[in-house]
Amino acid sequence: MSQVVIYSKDYCPFCHRAKALFDAKGVTYTEYDIGVQPELRDEMIDKANGAYTVPQIFINDKHIGGCDDLMATEAQGKLDTLLTA
Repeated sequence: MSQVVIYSKDYCPFCHRAKALFDAKGVTYTEYDIGVQPELRDEMIDKANGAYTVPQIFINDKHIGGCDDLMATEAQGKLDTLLTA
């Protein structure tokens, strides 16, 4: 199973939507709440090539992007392939 990492904030509806998709698929993920751990914000921005909004999603250290990018990957039928790699 793939390693999924989500940088999020608790009050972010896009974060909740992305996590709901993973939950529906039964995918476990590691979540870093940068609202609680602001010291991780710079790490997230570096890993995400300058992206600073949440969520920022990574699968096996590959930057997927935000919620819209995740949903587009799912709509294209590519998410399951990434998750089983």
